[in-house]
Amino acid sequence: MRIIITGGTGLIGRALTESLVSEGHETIVLSRAPERATGLPAGARIERWDACTAEGWGHLAEGADAIVNLAGASLAGEGFLPSRWTAERKRLIRDSRINAGHAAVQAVEGVSDRPGVVIQASGAGYYGPHGDEELAEDAAPGNDFLAQIASDDWEPSTAPVETLGVRRAIIRSGPVLSAKGGALPRMMLPFRLFVGGRMGSGRQWFPWIHVADEVAAIRFLIENEAASGPFNLVAPHPLTNAAFSRVLGRVMGRPSLVPVPAFALRLAFGEVASVLLEGQRAVPRRLSELGFTVRFPDAEPALRDLLK
Repeated sequence: MRIIITGGTGLIGRALTESLVSEGHETIVLSRAPERATGLPAGARIERWDACTAEGWGHLAEGADAIVNLAGASLAGEGFLPSRWTAERKRLIRDSRINAGHAAVQAVEGVSDRPGVVIQASGAGYYGPHGDEELAEDAAPGNDFLAQIASDDWEPSTAPVETLGVRRAIIRSGPVLSAKGGALPRMMLPFRLFVGGRMGSGRQWFPWIHVADEVAAIRFLIENEAASGPFNLVAPHPLTNAAFSRVLGRVMGRPSLVPVPAFALRLAFGEVASVLLEGQRAVPRRLSELGFTVRFPDAEPALRDLLK
């Protein structure tokens, strides 16, 4: 296969690239700064793009098997601690997703032998806070900042490829657990210092997924011609934040006794604290219906695998 990945230098993109290259697939990673795109496997091809248009790379979509659009500014910022959502930061989060999607559409429009599928990234935040309600893919979107971006901007950004006859699958990913970055190292730090515990009430749901299952699910959606529309990329057994914190503490050999008050998180991080204090009980119903099975359905084996 020949796969084009936008956002290929991020956590999910790197893992997906490694998986594809290891099996001999032609993998093209788009980067705004190829000279700084270190750590990718030797077999990956890195091409420059402006993250806004198909200029300079659109011809590569000719006959490609898939475009996987993972690009977009990090919701939590680039540092170890979350960045506040200022008006400028919100604009960057939204615009980076819209522009990347439009660039993918432009690439598809510009070739005659069109890609077999476009995989469009999104997030479980699409649903907004729903308490204990179990959320499959037909649940309505929420109305908070993340939900509005996902439903109004992010997911629709590549919708025009469907009118061009290209299959499109949307991946609403939960927090992807990896020892190499993302949410898990941030969550582990307080436990390393013996001050780990739940965040806020701890009753908010945490729809996690092991990075290996995230990659396997994306590859499954690329290869399965029956796969179109939205898919929740989450483990089938989500946990509340309090329950996940207890499991993480047990795996790390640390207590889970020191809660972080909600007011302290909101004081420190402002609106972005909602990512930590609100969650979704999302379940992977459509993936299961198509026959996909995760390797790590439960949190403790998943964490033990990642931290071994």
